[in-house]
Formats: sequence, C-alpha cells, structure tokens
Amino acid sequence: MPPKGNQRPMAKPQDTFGTLKRIFSYMHGFRIQFVFVVIAIFISSGAGIAGNYLLKPIIDNIEDALKTGEWKYGKFIGILMTMVIIYACGALSSFLYMRLMMKISTTTLMRIRNDLFCKMEMLPIRFFDKHTHGELMSLYTNDTDAIREMLSNSISQFISSAITIIGVFIAMVIYSWRLTILVVVMLFIIFRVIGFVGSRSGKGFIAQQRALGSVNGYIEEMIDGQKVVKVFCHEDKANEEFNALNEELCKAATHANTFANILMPIMNNLSYIHYAATAIAGGIMAVKGIGGMTVGTVVSYLQFTRSFSHPITTVSQQFNSVLTALAGAERIFKVIDEEPESDEGYVTLVNAEISRNGKIKETDKRTGRWAWRHPHKADGTVTYTEVRGNVEFDDVVFGYEPNKTVLNGISLYAHSGQKIAFVGSTGAGKTTIINLINRFYDVPEGKIRYDGININKIKKDDLRRSQSIVLQDTHLFTGTVMDNIRYGKLDATDEEVYAAAKLANADSFIRHLENGYDTMLTADGANLSQGQRQLLAIARAAVADPPVLILDEATSSIDTRTEALIEKGMDSLMEGRTVFVIAHRLSTVRNSHAIMVLEHGRIIERGSHNELIAQHGKYYQLYTGMFELS
Repeated sequence: MPPKGNQRPMAKPQDTFGTLKRIFSYMHGFRIQFVFVVIAIFISSGAGIAGNYLLKPIIDNIEDALKTGEWKYGKFIGILMTMVIIYACGALSSFLYMRLMMKISTTTLMRIRNDLFCKMEMLPIRFFDKHTHGELMSLYTNDTDAIREMLSNSISQFISSAITIIGVFIAMVIYSWRLTILVVVMLFIIFRVIGFVGSRSGKGFIAQQRALGSVNGYIEEMIDGQKVVKVFCHEDKANEEFNALNEELCKAATHANTFANILMPIMNNLSYIHYAATAIAGGIMAVKGIGGMTVGTVVSYLQFTRSFSHPITTVSQQFNSVLTALAGAERIFKVIDEEPESDEGYVTLVNAEISRNGKIKETDKRTGRWAWRHPHKADGTVTYTEVRGNVEFDDVVFGYEPNKTVLNGISLYAHSGQKIAFVGSTGAGKTTIINLINRFYDVPEGKIRYDGININKIKKDDLRRSQSIVLQDTHLFTGTVMDNIRYGKLDATDEEVYAAAKLANADSFIRHLENGYDTMLTADGANLSQGQRQLLAIARAAVADPPVLILDEATSSIDTRTEALIEKGMDSLMEGRTVFVIAHRLSTVRNSHAIMVLEHGRIIERGSHNELIAQHGKYYQLYTGMFELS
C-alpha cells in the first residue's frame, strides 16, 4: 500500500466571498425564514434605539416637573408603558430570530455533513491513502463546529450590529451633530485598535485550529495503537510527542486568546473615555444652552454612545470566528470538490437463466446464476457472458506513485474453480494484485480480463458484487453478530446466515455468546478475540456466495487447529469458484492449483506445491526453512 501523507489544513481562507456564497447556497428553502430573521433583527435593534430615544422625554418631563412643581403623571406613565412595550417587542424578536437562526444553521450543517460523507463514500481508495483519519475526522468536528458558530451567532450579530450602528449614528446626528464629531474621532481610534489587535488574533485562531487538528489526529492514532505502544514500552516517547503537539496548541491558543481577550478591556476603557468626554461636553452644552441641548438630550445621547460602541466590539470579536469558520469551510469544500472514483464501465451484472444448450437469458428473478450484460457500442447489440470467475492478467505494470513501479509484467490466468496462491516477502506486490482485481486501482499498462472482458469495461459496483474479500485487518460494525455477517448480503435470510457461519466454523462460538447471533458488537468487535473476528469476516464473505473469493491473510489470527477446520468448510465454499489466497503460512497453500512466488513485483516461480518443491528454487527454500519470509 502507498504511504499515507500527513497534509496540513489550509492556513487561511483563500476565497472569502466564494466560500460565503457556497455556505449560503446550503440555506436553500429558508428564504422566507431568513427574511423573518432580518425583520426580527430590525425590530430588536430598533427597539433598543427607540428605548434610548424615549429617555429624553422622560428626563425632560422630570426636569420640567422639578422646575414647575407640576407632575404630568399621565404623560410620564404613557412614555414608560410605551418603553415597556418596545423593549418587550425587542426581547420577543430576539428570541424568534435566535430560534430561527439555530434551525437554519443546524439544517445547513446537516446538509454540508451529508454532502461531505456522501462524497467520501464516492472517493477512491487512493484519497484515503493520502489523508490520515484524524485529519478527515477533524472536518466533521472542529471545522463543522466553527461553521455552526458562525451561522448561529456571527451572522445575526453582524446584521444586528450593522443596523444598530447605522440607526444609533443617525439618532446621534439628529440629537447633536457637534457631539457626533467627537464620536467620529473616537470611532477612528477604535477602528485602528481593532485593526491592530484583530489581525494578530485572527492569525492566532487559524494557527490554533491547525494545531488542534494535529493534536486530535495524534490522540486518535495513539488510542488505536495503544497495545503497540505498551508492547514496545513507548509510553514515554508517546508522551513526549504529545507534549510537543500540545505545547504548540497551547502557544497558538495563548497567542490567539491573548489578543482576543485584551480587545474587550481596551474597547471598554475607550468606551468609558468616550462616555466621559461626551458627558463633559454635553453637560457644558446643556448648561450654556448650545444647540438646544437639554439634560434629557445628554442622558439619551450618553446611552447612544454605549449602544454605539458595543456592536463595534461585538463585530470585532466575531471577525475571528468568521475567519476560522471560512478556513474550515474551505477544507470541507475542498474534499467535496475532489474527483469521485471514476468508472467508465458499462458492462453490468444481471440475474440470468441458462438453458441446457447454454443460451443465456436475463431475468428479474433471483436464480443464483449470473451473467455479464455487455452492450456493444459499435452495432448496438447486447451479448451475455456467464459469470464464472476466470481472471487473466496480461503483462500488467502498476505503481501507486508515478515513476515508482510495484508490479512489473505480471501475467497469470486463473480458471473457475482454481485456488491461486501468492507468496513472497512483504512489499513483493501480493496485496497490490488483489487491489487490482477489484479495481481499487486501475492499471496504466497491460490488461486484466474477467471472464474474457476487460475489467475497465465492467462497472466497479458490479465487479465487486461478484467478489468477496476477507482482509487481514478485519472490521466489524456496531450491530449484532447477525447484522455483521449479513453485511455481505443484505437480503440474506437467517438460514443463509447460519449456513455461512457453519461454513466458516463460526457457528459454534457464536451460539456460546451471551445472546448468540443477537449479541451486540461494539468498538470493532472488542468483546471478541481476533480469531473470532476473522471467523465472522469469513462468514460475511461466505454469505455473499460470490464466483470469486479473495483471502488476504484471512487465517493469520487463527490457530492451526481452527484453521484446519475452516479449510474443510472452505473446500465446499471454493467449489466452482476462483479463489485467490495470500498467505505467509505456507501450510495453507499446499493444496492450491497454482502458487505464484513474487519478488520485487515479478513472478519468479509458478506451479503446484509438488512442482515448486521439485524445482528446488525460492519456494523450496521457503518451505524447508532455508529462507524466511520477511
């Protein structure tokens, strides 16, 4: 297999407006709700502005009453009730738009995750060879969480702040254009501070997300390999490497949050200075009667200064969240935009009825017999070829990376009913041959034919449905034992599952489990031994009843006694099928029809066990212990 890369996430958003536009495209169907959100934000922000505006008549009414001694309670209570109603409407509007934005954001994230997962299911194996599990998992956790924060909070905060700033500024100009000049000067200072602090905290938050992805990936890797770590006593080394990554995250988080956290105190102090300066200037103007300034106007204006500075601070804080979310969204969209697994095949697998004279007829019924439906583009005719499992390699050359060949001129032929074994040292190319048979990778040179048909012409799904593979590294899904076996054939009956388990010699241990076939498996079958997990994997392959069976070190974790029992059951499973076997344990391949000995991507010897022993070549040395497989 090719080595995996450890690609770093992108450091910053490359196309801000394009990414935003694409995120908003996932909000389709929410136009009416989004209009309601904007209206509710207008009402909420307008309520705050109107409430401040009503302070002037209240204060002026009190001032007049103190001067004249006449209290106009009706007018006073009327203004207070109006203020209560306005603030109540504002609170209700805030509640409504927050609920709507939460609904829109969670649905948008659901759609993004669906597209991301569906695309991953369509990507070629080559993509997963180049990306670590931690890196891909980070897309579903850190990056989607950053987008959620932006959609649920930042967008509404931006709209609300913009409306508040514009509305308050207009009200301030109406109240006193002279005092507003002071606001503009202070605003210039505030924006310079935000620019200085925000640029540094933004870079810090992006570095923090990158470091967080590295830490999460390392944690997942260490948890998966905890047994290996303990076996080789690498706990101290693992701690050392984790501490280095954790320290990098700590530094990035400290840098980011230092600038982010000092922004609020700076803004608060600037707002206090602004507030004090406005109070002094407004007081002097009210005392001297400049511009018609009254005490009520000064009090109301002071409230506006608070309302003006708060949204600016809010926007500056949300700016970092938006940058982080956009960088995460670009990483997600980069995967969604990956080229899916190409498949130009047009030959399909169909149910077939085969008469005694060999005539093949396509049918919708399940007959237990299959045929390749081969439409010919030249004349429009359709021919049918019975699926037998004959596999031919014709001078195949392949490499995972350009200019780095793994297989060199591989030619072989496997007839239906034959068992073909591959032996050789690690890296000789055994697993690569298997990967080519099921088209995990396509060959650049040479041809592979399946029942005489070039496999590039066969649709990948149909090709893989005609095969079953048992890998060395077994994987079991969360669910019952019955579900895991049935994964090989989703419409298999209970009887077919039982038969497959007996064939793989798994029925006995399954029935001794606490709930038998209904026993729940979790954490990749952690409650089973490695040998039992492989038995279930073999049963899963058996229930599919394929014409081609591939066993990649399928019995490597099973003791020799169990292996002997399995081989007896496998004999009936292999009857009439083509079987490819990869094995280091040479005793398991003695009864193979042909044994291929590989070295450096070439077949150096081939023949039956007795023929190869008689040659006294590499296989003879391996079998007699004169040479060991590495």
